[in-house]
Amino acid sequence: MVSKSDQLLIVVSILEGRHFPKRPKHMLVVEAKFDGEQLATDPVDHTDQPEFATELAWEIDRKALHQHRLQRTPIKLHCFALDPLSSARETIGYIVLDLRTAQETKQAPKWYQLLSNKYTKFKSEIQISIALETDTKAPVDSFKAKGAPPRDGRVPASLSGLDAKDIVAVLNEEGGYHQIGPADCCTDFFMMSVTIAFATQLEQLIPCTMKLPERQPEFFFYYSLLGNDVTNEPFNDLINPDFEPERASVRIRSSIEILRVYLALQSKLQIHLCCGDQSLGSTEIPLTGLLKKGSTEINHRPVTVEGAFTLDPPNRAKQKLAPVPVDLAPTVGVSVALQREGIDAQSLIELKTQNEHEPHHSKKTVFTPTKEKKHTGPKSPHVSPVPPHCQSPPTRDDATESEVESLQYDKDTKPNPKAVSSSEPALLAQPVTTTSIASGTASGQKIAVPATSHHFCFSIDLRSIRDLEVGFPVNCILRYSYPFFGSAAPIMTNPPIEVRKNMEVFLPQSYCAFDFATMPHQLQDTFLRIPLLVELWHKDKMSKDLLLGIARIQLSNILSSEKTRFLGSNGEQCWRQTISESVPIIAAQGSNNKIVDLSYTVTLEDYGLVKMREIFVSDSSQGLSAVQQKPSSVPPAPCPSEIQTEPRETLEYKAALELEMWKEMQEDIFENQLKQKELAHMQALAEEWKKRDRERESLVKKKVAEYTILEGKLQKTLVDLEKREQQLAIAESELQRERRDLKSERERNLQELQDSIRRAKEDCVHQVELERLKMKQLEEDKHRLQQQLNDAENKYKILEKEFHQFKDQQSSKPEIRLQSEINLLTLEKVELERKLESATKSKLHYKQQWGRALKELARLKQREQESQMARLKKQQEELEQMRLRYLAAEEKDTVNTERQELLDIRNELNRLRQQEQKQYQDSREIASGKMDGPHGSALEEGLDDYLTRLIEERDTLMRTGVYNHEDRIISELDRQIGEILAKNNASN
Repeated sequence: MVSKSDQLLIVVSILEGRHFPKRPKHMLVVEAKFDGEQLATDPVDHTDQPEFATELAWEIDRKALHQHRLQRTPIKLHCFALDPLSSARETIGYIVLDLRTAQETKQAPKWYQLLSNKYTKFKSEIQISIALETDTKAPVDSFKAKGAPPRDGRVPASLSGLDAKDIVAVLNEEGGYHQIGPADCCTDFFMMSVTIAFATQLEQLIPCTMKLPERQPEFFFYYSLLGNDVTNEPFNDLINPDFEPERASVRIRSSIEILRVYLALQSKLQIHLCCGDQSLGSTEIPLTGLLKKGSTEINHRPVTVEGAFTLDPPNRAKQKLAPVPVDLAPTVGVSVALQREGIDAQSLIELKTQNEHEPHHSKKTVFTPTKEKKHTGPKSPHVSPVPPHCQSPPTRDDATESEVESLQYDKDTKPNPKAVSSSEPALLAQPVTTTSIASGTASGQKIAVPATSHHFCFSIDLRSIRDLEVGFPVNCILRYSYPFFGSAAPIMTNPPIEVRKNMEVFLPQSYCAFDFATMPHQLQDTFLRIPLLVELWHKDKMSKDLLLGIARIQLSNILSSEKTRFLGSNGEQCWRQTISESVPIIAAQGSNNKIVDLSYTVTLEDYGLVKMREIFVSDSSQGLSAVQQKPSSVPPAPCPSEIQTEPRETLEYKAALELEMWKEMQEDIFENQLKQKELAHMQALAEEWKKRDRERESLVKKKVAEYTILEGKLQKTLVDLEKREQQLAIAESELQRERRDLKSERERNLQELQDSIRRAKEDCVHQVELERLKMKQLEEDKHRLQQQLNDAENKYKILEKEFHQFKDQQSSKPEIRLQSEINLLTLEKVELERKLESATKSKLHYKQQWGRALKELARLKQREQESQMARLKKQQEELEQMRLRYLAAEEKDTVNTERQELLDIRNELNRLRQQEQKQYQDSREIASGKMDGPHGSALEEGLDDYLTRLIEERDTLMRTGVYNHEDRIISELDRQIGEILAKNNASN
């Protein structure tokens, strides 16, 4: 019996989130799991700050809580993103809560960061608080977790006493079954199983814009069976999905009526085809047909719902896509069986195998309350090496294990995806694979080929392999398959050949051609999405075949090659594209090392449109299908005595042929006359055009010369000004941009600093509040102990007073007895003094801790101030550097201006140097006596003027402050001044 005070509620409050990305068409939900019970919040909008505002609670008693705390049982919260249209959900991340942190006192909520967050660029967090509350509404004699919420559905009149929330599947771990309905009403045991047998046309679910992972993406089917998540073994090939049939079973305890109501409430089983965490398509299997009203079939045999169900992409309803044709729709073969326990399960699903020599083994998944057990049979790696045009139709595979259920394929509604192709071109349309027909079938099956399809012939020749890079000789064969060409059977080179290092080996029987009909855009889309994978196998007589490596041949390369035209057998125009390349074969296991190089040649021939017709597929002895056009009526058999004349030998045919030849000759003559007239007109137009063109050129040249002179004068004065204005504008805009960036950076830094200070303050306030509460508690303890001490002292005084009274009254009794009582009282006094001293020390200790906390707070404030001052100092330094760069730019403009002035001075100096040379020549003539006196005096005056001008120019340059005596121009002026002074002295 558990008392009410021992009954508790573990309450997890999920308040809000932050740092989430905005996804307008998605919802967020949080699921919490504890002790086998799972609760979830209501879906909320997927915004950057979602508001959950939900409390999740579990009932528990104190004993169980103590046990969970000892075992450190966590509370795990999973966050999911839901797509309301497709009902697909993506895992965002999870949070693990420690149950030991839950207290009965209310605590402030905390922010928890999502672990394994899908949004790697966002640090998503959820605010959560966990607490323990007293369960006042709990029953006294039982403990039970909260029931699941009621589902929509009506309960029949026979079960009117039951609530809809009672008809749910509850796991019974001890019994190893799921309980559906009340335990007292449910005594029968059932076995429910789901089998996924095969899948077809899955490549239709992959749009052209979807990007799959580079290295062999893994696909798998997912569904939920009574709360258990089930996935089959992953497979890599969508066109030819190769996976083992897998059956998942659960044991149920219920009754037929309750089970029928449960199946009415859970009316559909949803199966998803997934790649990673993304749903590519889904289908729904109705479960209401398992237990029909009034039916007692389940008492005698298992009841099933089975068939090939169409997979719909998640965005078909949203995009309002047209329905896919039945023969191209992606399907999955599923069987759902329900039987009473004890009735032997019969074979319910018959599998269609792709090769009669390749056995399929099944897998069975049985769900127990403790763990999942998977029993997987061995898988044979052997593949038949028969090429598509010499392989017989596949036969029905025998049952392999007692637990395998086989699905009978519906031949009237769904074609077999693993049929054998024919050499005739019209056996595939868009591309459509034909249905395999048993050898006992007399009539063929019709296939309609659309008129928009083209007849293609694709041939591949695996020429040779070379540059082997493994340490042992390889006895190799090459193997590949491309179901788009109409055959899922593998193509293999035969016989095996031995390859060694440093040798090139040509492959035998490596040429294969495929005739098929499809639309060009679908051919291009398939070649772009699906490469041709060529496998390199090592065949050893002593051991199993070993897959060494795989080569990826990108078939889309042939679409960009050069087209060549040729004539077909009926004279129609056809196109051919051919490429010859070499690709490496990469190791299939371990690292991505190259094993060998493969040389190949592929050819694509387009024979044009295929006319709309009906194809009859028959089972001939050679495995080929006869192609014929459906006649409108059967012609009568000709009479054997009737003589048939060859049409080409009649006179009418010869006359018509001569008339056609005369028409062609007249057409050629007329075309030649038109070409000659056209040539004459073109020559006349060309002469006139040249004449007018020369006149225009002369006029334009004259105008251009005039405008060039004027433009030169204007540009010479404007170029420098425009350059300077542009430089100033660029510098100003750069400065403004730097200012804006610096200002925004400073504001952002200040905001971050304020946020960090605010968070630090909040943490400090929280810590101070905790310390204050602790100190208050200690003060209360101190007052209590002080009160106890006072009471003890009062008691001691009273006792001492009573002792004196007693001593006075009992003066006649021995002193030893009184002395023992005094000793006892002394011991009590010492004990009380010791307690007082310990309380005093505790008070001093907490005062010291309070002082340390205050010092740590002051140190944090000082550190924040120092970091802020450092950042401000760094920003001032950056401003100073920007100012220096701006001054340097201005200095550069000044230097350019001075350089131009220096060039002008240099030109002036050159002119002065020429004048100097001329004057020097005149002075020599004066010195030789060739000039008379008046001319000599005139020359001296000219030298004085020239000397004066040189001195003024030197002083002018020196006053600018830019030049000094070491500069070249100043030293040149000094030299010239010195030479003139020397000449004057010499003449005097």
